[in-house]
Amino acid sequence: VQLQASGGGMVQPGDSLRLSCVISESTPRTYAMGWFRQAPAKPREFVAAINWSGDVPQYADTVRGRFTISRDVAKGMMYLQMNGLKFEDTAVYYCAADFDYFAGAKDDPSLVDFWGQGTLVTVSS
Repeated sequence: VQLQASGGGMVQPGDSLRLSCVISESTPRTYAMGWFRQAPAKPREFVAAINWSGDVPQYADTVRGRFTISRDVAKGMMYLQMNGLKFEDTAVYYCAADFDYFAGAKDDPSLVDFWGQGTLVTVSS
């Protein structure tokens, strides 16, 4: 399983950014996909997840209403559309795959089955 995140960058508060994650063909399609983030000196935290078919999303309270997760199963891609970015959204964002739809991993990221490398998002004025 290989996951490759991209799309990070430096933006101003209120701006939008879209992250992408390439999902390798070796990743079973039944795996849920998700995004986590880790700010400097803080633990990694759950951001959003989507089920294997791409029609049931879930979000952390801190991003609900601003971020949208989506998945194109046919193309092997996952996206995170981030609108209304805030200073506190600054972090390295990681894509992840999990068989159990992140049931336990939302609270304990060490339970995530597979991680991709991160992409840095910096919100700064």
